[in-house]
Amino acid sequence: MATFDLQLDATGLMCPEPVMMLHVKVKEMEKGQVLKILATDPSTTRDIKKFCTFLGFEFLSESEIDGVFEYHIKKP
Repeated sequence: MATFDLQLDATGLMCPEPVMMLHVKVKEMEKGQVLKILATDPSTTRDIKKFCTFLGFEFLSESEIDGVFEYHIKKP
């Protein structure tokens, strides 16, 4: 997925820091905006999906290249 409105770079951080930063970042988002998240902590593969489920965000995509995970989520 190439298009996004905002980006969160959580590379180099370990749980729970990426999700804590995500909670802060989504407050900047407007309805319908897409956030790109970059992370290196493998636990984000679980945590970001759970974040979306609990807070009603749409989980759009997930990929991993050379240990960097990339996610796209959309604010409802």
